[in-house]
Amino acid sequence: MKQLLSLLLLLLPLALRAQTLTLLESSGWLESAYVRWQPIANAQSYNVYYTGAGLVNQKLDDQLIRNYGTFYRADAMGLTPGSYTLKIAPVIAGVEGTATVTSSLTVLAQDRTGFAFSNGRVPGAYNANGTVKAGAVILYITQNTKNTVSLTVTGATTNPCVGLQTILDGFKKGRDARPLLVRMIGQITDLTYMLNGDIVIENGNFAAGSITLEGVGNDAVADGWGIRIKGASNIEIRNIGTMNCDSDEGDNIGLQQDNDYVWVHNCDYFYGHAGSAADQVKGDGALDCKKSTYVTFSYNHFWDSGKCNLLGLSENTTQGLYITYHHNWYDHSDSRHPRVRFYSAHVYNNYYDGNAKYGSGSTEGSSVFMEGNYFRNCKYPMLTSMQGTDVFNPVTMVNNYTTQPIFSNEDGGTIKAFDNYMTGQTRFVPYGATGYPASTRDFDAYVVTTRAQTVPSTVVSAYGTNTYNNFDTNAAVMYTYTPDAPAAARTNAMLYSGRVKGGDFQWTFNNAVDDASSAVNVPLQTALVNYHTGLVSVQGVTTPPPGPGPGPGTGTSGMVHNFTASGTTSTFYTITGNLSTSQGTVVYNGLNLTQCLKLESTTNVAFTTTAAATLTLVFNDAFSGTVKIDNVNETVNAGRLTMTLAAGAHQITKNVTANIYYMSTAYAGALATRNQQDALAIKVYPNPAADEVTVGWKSKRAFSLYTITGSLVKTGLTNQSFDLKDVKPGVYFIRLQDEDGYLRTSQLLKQ
Repeated sequence: MKQLLSLLLLLLPLALRAQTLTLLESSGWLESAYVRWQPIANAQSYNVYYTGAGLVNQKLDDQLIRNYGTFYRADAMGLTPGSYTLKIAPVIAGVEGTATVTSSLTVLAQDRTGFAFSNGRVPGAYNANGTVKAGAVILYITQNTKNTVSLTVTGATTNPCVGLQTILDGFKKGRDARPLLVRMIGQITDLTYMLNGDIVIENGNFAAGSITLEGVGNDAVADGWGIRIKGASNIEIRNIGTMNCDSDEGDNIGLQQDNDYVWVHNCDYFYGHAGSAADQVKGDGALDCKKSTYVTFSYNHFWDSGKCNLLGLSENTTQGLYITYHHNWYDHSDSRHPRVRFYSAHVYNNYYDGNAKYGSGSTEGSSVFMEGNYFRNCKYPMLTSMQGTDVFNPVTMVNNYTTQPIFSNEDGGTIKAFDNYMTGQTRFVPYGATGYPASTRDFDAYVVTTRAQTVPSTVVSAYGTNTYNNFDTNAAVMYTYTPDAPAAARTNAMLYSGRVKGGDFQWTFNNAVDDASSAVNVPLQTALVNYHTGLVSVQGVTTPPPGPGPGPGTGTSGMVHNFTASGTTSTFYTITGNLSTSQGTVVYNGLNLTQCLKLESTTNVAFTTTAAATLTLVFNDAFSGTVKIDNVNETVNAGRLTMTLAAGAHQITKNVTANIYYMSTAYAGALATRNQQDALAIKVYPNPAADEVTVGWKSKRAFSLYTITGSLVKTGLTNQSFDLKDVKPGVYFIRLQDEDGYLRTSQLLKQ
């Protein structure tokens, strides 16, 4: 017996070493890096480490390691810029197995530019070098923990504070000086306790405090609720997708009042629910700001938003109100980019991409410096209230100050414009330009030839006789920055705006239609309403996906199916049968399973494996009977069945009455790994190509062809001939979204 035990102990390390995992993707990003890998059989969990910037084998928190069914993902966050590697080690039978290390990954710095960083402030829970501030409290919020996470907060009315909003209520007192870092994981729907449908961040303008609310990875989503900031200082919001907002305020993210030193960046803004007004069919404001100062909004991605950035409301002063908008991607959004009252606003290096109504607008004595922006088919790039293009009637070709104003009937402000690139606009009137009537009164912007040039006090708005305050040339006010040229700004906005690597939700607009249309894009709206995360679980925290089931253009867990979360909707299984919520509850891998598929005479689950795989079925705990797999009776013990399947078509049917709550199919072995790796590659042939090309993929998918500068050329479908006769010679990128919602790219050389 001792000899057998010794032999097993000798063989265990060999077995562990044999379990080598396969990397699917790894990359550096903005002060973070990530890796995806193929799960291996028998791994209970994974340990992930990062090495770089003088640090060796720093272990990631368990919550940063997530299961997506067909792959795992880990994100290292809070990294200084530089070169890193990530190491992934499976844990089998409680022992860490053979680790796999990524190639060198380049981590970039965040662009901390703008008014939010004035006076030595660094908003949020991160230092200027990207690391977490000393003494910070880090909270991880998932769909399962959003109402139960707890923290003892200095000065709170009752401790511990339980639930995210209750914790934020504790910080409202402004007595807890610890930096607070709240990390959202996956798709999170409405919390039990919110404030009129919003999560509200307040800290009593506590200058010694700081709060960051951020998303982990590329798929953190605030689904159905808004984020509101009021009475707060040193606040950062980053890397979150916001959609389907139906809060009372109606804004995806809103700075409501009395805020300073706020930085909102790298977020995705999707449709909210329709409001009561005609201009709220896509939701209310995407990212609005009122009664706040020293603010930066940067690298945000607005997806066909109706009203992007309202700035100012009833401040009734032009003194001391400073804000920066830079490197935002206004992607077929309609208006308010921004729409400014009272403020001194620096709007630079943004990409205006097919905007049906107008770009930026100035009212109520505001001073707006528009610099280095790229306008592509933005109907009216710049408007000043009650003058110039705002009141021009294109039918009668005369100004109409009564019924014509495009965006406002308020007194005007002044726009200073420098080094902006425009193409495809309908009308733009520079101050004093020839060919326009009374262009020293009816102008859209005062265009300068150098950045340092000031706007003379003799230049006044037609209504209100307001002047430009030249804040941008005032060294006592203005910060240091280095702007991009417009073309480079467009490229950087497309590369880095929104969540990590563009986020998990992708949409290709039809420029021929969407450039000029401000109507709701119904297919896009449907996809957002039906959005469903691909997240299966978080290491150390179980997170069943919320919502009714997978929607178009989103990730799914595919070969892992939870009937409670997804009903009979699946991208891998074809499920026929009846569901029930009255057959009891099963707890499996921490999941609370309350809905099942009833095995009846008409029930059938069909699927196909491309290699040897392990099938797991979860029944009621007390069930010990049989189920037919490929017409053979298989025995279930204590509610569980695990068996090996050969490659090919399979089906699950009834032998005796039973209930299936959960099922998974996992590939194992080198052959399966190679097959899946091959399936991840876009095949482009011939390449180089002359007149036509075929883009090969494992299923029929839409793809897009882009220039190397990021301009969309045309779209097509995989696995069929694609005409290149109208495409100029050069290097192009092919991009498609795979079945798991991930972006795949390849290159094409057009001869």
